[in-house]
Amino acid sequence: MHVVTIFISLILLIIAQTVIADDANGFKYRNVGPDRGGRVTAVAGTVAAPSTFYLGATGGGVWKTEDFGTTWKVVSDGYFQSPSIGDISVAQNDPNIVYVGTGSDGLRSNVIAGNGVYKSIDGGDTWEHIGLDKTGHIGAVEIDPTNHNVVWIAAIGQAFRANEERGVFRTTDGGRSWAKVLYISETVGFSDVELLPGNPNVVFAAAWKAERKPWTIVSGGEQDDGGIYKSVDRGATWERITEGLPQGLIGKIDLAISPADSSIVYALVEAPDDVGGLYRSENQGKSFTLVSNEKSIRRRPFYYGNVDVDPVNPDVVYVMANDFLKSEDGGKTWAKITTPHGDSHDMWINPNNPEQFIESNDGGANLTHTGGKTWSTQFNQSTAELYQVEVDDQYPYWLYAGQQDNSNTIAVPSMPPYPVQHQAAWTIITGGCETGPAVPKPGNPDIVYTNCKGKFAIYDKRIGTERRYDVGAANMYGNNPKDLRFRFQRVAPIHVSPHDPNVIYYGSQYVHRTTDEGRTWQTISPDLTVFEADKQVISGSPITRDITGEEFYSTIYSLRESSVQPGTIWTGSNDGLVYVTRDSGRTWTNVTPRSLPSGGRVDAVEPSPHDPAKAYIAVLRYQLGDTRPYILRTNDYGRRWTVLTDGRNGLPGDSPVRVVREDPEKAGLLFAGTDSGVYVSFDDGGTWQAFQHNLPITPVTDLKIVRGDLVLSTMGRGFWIVDDISPLRQPDYQRMNADSGPALFAPYDTIRYRRIFASESGDVPNYPEPGVFINYFLPDDESTPLRLEFADASGAVIAVIESTSEEQENDDDDDDSEPTPVTCDAPVLYDSKLSNTAGFHRYSWDMRHFGPWTEKSGKRYRDGPLAKPGRYAVRLITGEQVLERDFELKVDPRLSQQDVDVDDLRLQLQTLADVSVLLTRMRQLAGDLNFRIAQYEQDEDETGADDLLDELKDQLAQLEDEEHHHPKPKLINHTQYLYELLNEADQIPGSDAVQRLATLESKFAALELEGPCDASMPDGDLE
Repeated sequence: MHVVTIFISLILLIIAQTVIADDANGFKYRNVGPDRGGRVTAVAGTVAAPSTFYLGATGGGVWKTEDFGTTWKVVSDGYFQSPSIGDISVAQNDPNIVYVGTGSDGLRSNVIAGNGVYKSIDGGDTWEHIGLDKTGHIGAVEIDPTNHNVVWIAAIGQAFRANEERGVFRTTDGGRSWAKVLYISETVGFSDVELLPGNPNVVFAAAWKAERKPWTIVSGGEQDDGGIYKSVDRGATWERITEGLPQGLIGKIDLAISPADSSIVYALVEAPDDVGGLYRSENQGKSFTLVSNEKSIRRRPFYYGNVDVDPVNPDVVYVMANDFLKSEDGGKTWAKITTPHGDSHDMWINPNNPEQFIESNDGGANLTHTGGKTWSTQFNQSTAELYQVEVDDQYPYWLYAGQQDNSNTIAVPSMPPYPVQHQAAWTIITGGCETGPAVPKPGNPDIVYTNCKGKFAIYDKRIGTERRYDVGAANMYGNNPKDLRFRFQRVAPIHVSPHDPNVIYYGSQYVHRTTDEGRTWQTISPDLTVFEADKQVISGSPITRDITGEEFYSTIYSLRESSVQPGTIWTGSNDGLVYVTRDSGRTWTNVTPRSLPSGGRVDAVEPSPHDPAKAYIAVLRYQLGDTRPYILRTNDYGRRWTVLTDGRNGLPGDSPVRVVREDPEKAGLLFAGTDSGVYVSFDDGGTWQAFQHNLPITPVTDLKIVRGDLVLSTMGRGFWIVDDISPLRQPDYQRMNADSGPALFAPYDTIRYRRIFASESGDVPNYPEPGVFINYFLPDDESTPLRLEFADASGAVIAVIESTSEEQENDDDDDDSEPTPVTCDAPVLYDSKLSNTAGFHRYSWDMRHFGPWTEKSGKRYRDGPLAKPGRYAVRLITGEQVLERDFELKVDPRLSQQDVDVDDLRLQLQTLADVSVLLTRMRQLAGDLNFRIAQYEQDEDETGADDLLDELKDQLAQLEDEEHHHPKPKLINHTQYLYELLNEADQIPGSDAVQRLATLESKFAALELEGPCDASMPDGDLE
């Protein structure tokens, strides 16, 4: 049919930003997983609610379980402005009182700063921010057991710069005011604070000088920069304890005191050589003795380094390091306890049952009732930290990334690809290691190019093997970077040419290229970094050496070739340089913006997909203490740059930017991923606005626009997708406001697909039902129902949906309702999800024709045949206005593997239409018979009623099953069975099914009964 397009001026929603941002029926992000834990550095419980525990992730916020870890739910979303958690404390006499200090104490290079302390008085249902927002990172939160309004905070401070908000803080009024009761300097904070069991007037605190730079970690200092402090007067005065402790350099310290014997104090101390280790005091801290310098208990103390003690037996001690370690002799000897994941960080022991505790690690949090012999699962916490997102070109597409702390790169599907017993089966390994990236080969998603801290490999998903082709073939770990031939960042970029899938680029300080999947490499650039000598150092000072690759400075961090001009390649280094080549690497030009402060990490380079001379960069400088956003654009191959983030044009001035992408369909439509979420610009970066919707606050590490979807990775909450951003591309979207008329956006062409069923495992991954998104805008609440009509290419209306309330939608679904007369109204589907309130809305049409009639109004005409591929029109009818748009349903590309084509689908649809008409006639006849029978049974005195009643019941008995278990199926049952048989998959109808339809039609015709609506029935021809 020729679709008449009605031109309507669509008015931009950006002017009325709240319409977009707050409308629950508009754009939504969905979390596609993995439902698998990431790094957790804080856990807590309370004896007042023994089944309740909390975990604090390093980028995923606060989560709560009330069933011993069987299920977890996030409780900080919507309240916390930082997802990084330092410590959690729950009142032991009141489970409703919870305090949380933000800012993880594990100071990795990718650590996220906190914004102070939060308090809940209802067990985490709601939260209040109660101050200390500039402390940066909090090492400990301690509640006075005699008064939960008295709380102590150990503030480490900002990880990447000096600040005054370090020290020990105390509140006596539940957080309304704070006093700094112990302070050393702007470079020395406190990693721990502990109260003496039985006497909270006695307080211990551990000082720690800690600072990160992009090229090193500083943990510890001279005697005046660290050590243990004790107060016996609630923090009014302090004494520094020195007897028995290291007298030279001293670093991070963690403390533990046993409630069973408060004279015994343990201190896990970072110090050089053999003087570092576990110290024990038996005189309440007057003096200490080194009881163990076992190496396993003091590995990477700036990152681990936590100690705890059994509440019943003071000789049972736990240390959290690479391994989870236990001593039963006061710390002299140690044994490893196997946990679901390595790299242990924190624990909380039930003081009434020491065999029950929660432990956290780089894979999440887990509980035990057996002292560590058995554990709860970590596959129920969606707190994955992902460094990037890559997407393959199969259908449905899969998302790939390195997941920090979890051994391998991973991939998850955007939609269910096939049935599984449990949705966790869709999280697959794709080679490499935690750093990534993992880049699928265009045209062959079974092959994945992977990185692992500078090691390049080819992973084959079909057999699970990995072929290694390292550039230089040398081990980088433990080396001073200045001595390395090739310096690779641990997340070294891999980029496949958009013009030739056999060309792969890989970045060290040079750009490397291979055309044979890594068997041979060609270096096509000079050193494209600053390479300052004072930054090329062995990381870790002054005590603990730590060289894992993330501190390698002066490396290429981002690398991309223009998709519109072959051979134009852009690079960004992690020490602040931007280079471009326009001749495939023969010559390179330093195009670093002169206005850009030096030294920052060029986290993303984004060549424009529309103009080869245009490119964008996102520069991250928070590791240098600068949290301002930096996005710049060039229109002339880098000769001049424009700053797009001045702090006044919509993007917050204190939100670091990690990535910027330009939409491949609409030039100037930009998306930015920041530490506070996603932002969008419609004017090439001139102005920005939040595009956050239901996305939780967590750093967005990467963005891609794929088949009209916005796909992103986060540092703490896994992968997220916004389906169908096509309304943003339509020019009138930007002029929508309350003064405009209603608007209907052109739906984007959609692949026609069926739902894949799998066992449910919670809210993650979140997969929508199959459908076409219908996006529309209403300037005001509608007083009459809203109506959507869908018509095929011939003009035949195949589905009609009207807005209604949820109560009205299901008001006749009661199985005990009395029979009612059968009406012959035109079919309409009523759906409460079709909103008629003011704002921007999204409705998902299930791509189905009307289904058969049924007595239950809430199910009437639903579950119809899936529409065949082709062109369709949608009409939005509001009041007297009719808006119309057309779109296409495309063939599922996987059907070609089953030898199913469009003609087969057309025949299937016609057959289903014939069955649907037959089933509708049978059900309507049965409904009419039931109603008539009920009327005669109510009027027992009518002459001849008994004979007529028996006749009606005989007729009904040929249609409907008897009401008992496993009845013999009658005509309606047989016809419904045939309908379901033909409606489950895309297929050509079997000959037996076609013959069965003819048989059922013949049997129904033999009844010689006419239904109440037969005269108005369609003939079933849906062509």
